[in-house]
Amino acid sequence: MNRTILDLWVGIFVAAGIAALLVLALKVGNASTTFNVGETYRVNAEFDNIGGLKVRAPVKSAGVVVGRVDDIHFENQRFVARVVMKIDKRYQFPKDTSVSIFTSGLLGEQYIGLDAGGDSAMLKDGETLKITQSAVVLEKLIGQFLYNKAAEGGTK
Repeated sequence: MNRTILDLWVGIFVAAGIAALLVLALKVGNASTTFNVGETYRVNAEFDNIGGLKVRAPVKSAGVVVGRVDDIHFENQRFVARVVMKIDKRYQFPKDTSVSIFTSGLLGEQYIGLDAGGDSAMLKDGETLKITQSAVVLEKLIGQFLYNKAAEGGTK
């Protein structure tokens, strides 16, 4: 009888461990429900470089998640990346809102940040934001720094 009770407790702990791993995998995979998927409107933005931005990445304003990245595709005619965002209808932004790609921490995930402007007209479904700032690519910054240092050394 003691053996079956012990086996039951081991089974309960194994099931709890698997459930904890599943929750952790969903959190890491950005499949958490931190953004309420209610009524949304779509907003587009074009960037020269999106870095490692992925679909379902958060769209934040003042640190609050106000939407998610819905689609990313390459525009062949203009050679830019077009990012489509779904913004919750509860959050209205002016037409002159600026949009930037940021990184959480030094090597963390990338997200989109919205900085509201001062226009009285609000964004409507399907509109494109004009003021964009592309992702900062660490390798490009390091290369530019090394190039500048090499150029300084050659003039002395």
